[in-house]
Parts: sequence; structure tokens; C-alpha cells
Amino acid sequence: MEITEHIASLSEEGRLLAAAAEQAGPGASVPTCPGWQIRHLLRHTGMVHRWAAELITERHTTPHPDGGEPDLDGTALLDWFREGHGHLVRSLEAAPADLECWTFLPAPSPLAFWSRRQLHETTVHRADAESALGGPLSPVDTDRAVDGIDELLTGFHARPKSRVRSSTPRTLRVRAVDTDAVWTVRISEEPPQAVRASAAALGTDAADCELSGTAEGLYLTLWNRLPLTAVTLRGDRSVARLWTDHSAVTW
Repeated sequence: MEITEHIASLSEEGRLLAAAAEQAGPGASVPTCPGWQIRHLLRHTGMVHRWAAELITERHTTPHPDGGEPDLDGTALLDWFREGHGHLVRSLEAAPADLECWTFLPAPSPLAFWSRRQLHETTVHRADAESALGGPLSPVDTDRAVDGIDELLTGFHARPKSRVRSSTPRTLRVRAVDTDAVWTVRISEEPPQAVRASAAALGTDAADCELSGTAEGLYLTLWNRLPLTAVTLRGDRSVARLWTDHSAVTW
């Protein structure tokens, strides 16, 4: 995906998140985030939006603390969220291509990093907000889902912070059936090593466990927003459980 596509999609995802939150109400439980209500989701996501926008607009080149979550609720909280989301989108749109600021995952540029990161941050939390309504989730197109799986597997879980570890080496394969993308994730006592290849170039290497499904289904399942039953599982289920039990992302 291009930077402009990331930003446009971020704009839409934030609007969807706010609309779902408004419909659900601040006290509604968020099934995908146990212990959270919509008010907690809005405070968290709005804080992240403002934090990212400040890094971008102030050109911070080292880690910078966030501003904390506000003591707001109801309509005031929703307005605060919408204001911060709009500011983030405008900050990305106005940022120069050669923007220099701090990032925490490999990317072609800081602008590419933050437009992508905030899109997936907001998409996942939009799914959280919609889960509070108990109905179907808004769709995620294939290209964006593939991009998000890439970020999660080859970015977040390549970091030392990943808790997806195994004393016995294991291999998890992730196969998107609506595109040719296949990821092979090698799990050991070190951070997972994920490699993406086309289905044709995959070769004959076996995996202990394979998850297959649409890119959208895999994206939401790997982010633990859908259960494992949302995709097809073949092989050793304990490898899939290793993922679901230990893959929650921390900054």
C-alpha cells in the first residue's frame, strides 16, 4: 500500500470507530478487550493518536512520552477522540516525504511507518468498537489485511519483546487463500522469525501447524480479534494456541 492509501484508510477507520462507539455507548463492554468498556477504548486510542501526531508535528527523533488518557466520558470523550483523530490525519497529510522523527519498527521512511502503524492501530480498535455492538464487522480489504499481517509477523514479533517462544522449535504457517501470500513463522527460544513468500515459491518444507483463510480473517485472528475457529487450522493445535496465548503486543 502507498502512504496516501494508508492515510485515507486511517481517516475512514477512525470515523467508523467513532460511529460504533457512539452507537454502543461509553459503558458497553468490549468483548475483544476483556475488562474494557467503550470509554477505555476511546481514551486509549485517542491517546495513541495524539502521541503519534505530536511525534510527527514536533519532529521528535527520540522516544517521547504520551500525554496520558483524559478524565473524560460521554459526549465530551467522543468529541475529544474525533478531534485527535482528525488532527492525526491532517498531520500525516501535511508531513513532508522526508519527515524525520522517531519510529520503532523498520520502514522505508518515518512517514511510511506512522501512516501504516496508525492505520492498523485504528483498524484493530475499530473492530473492538464494533464488537461491542454484537453484529458483523466492517470489512478489511485484502491488500490492507496482507499489509497488516506483514507488520505484525515481520515487525512487531521480530522484536525482543515478543513473548511467542518455545523451547522446542516449532513452525507456524499462515496462508491467505485470496492472494498468493504465505508466511512461515519459525518459533524458538529467540524472537520469532517470519518470512513471507508466494505460494508458488514456498517449496516443500512442512510446518507443524498451518492457519489458512482469507487475508481479512487471518489478520483479525492473528491480532486476537477473531477466534481460531474463524480460520482453518491444520496440524498441531498447540502451536496455534502458543500464538493466541502469547502474541498480545506491547509497545
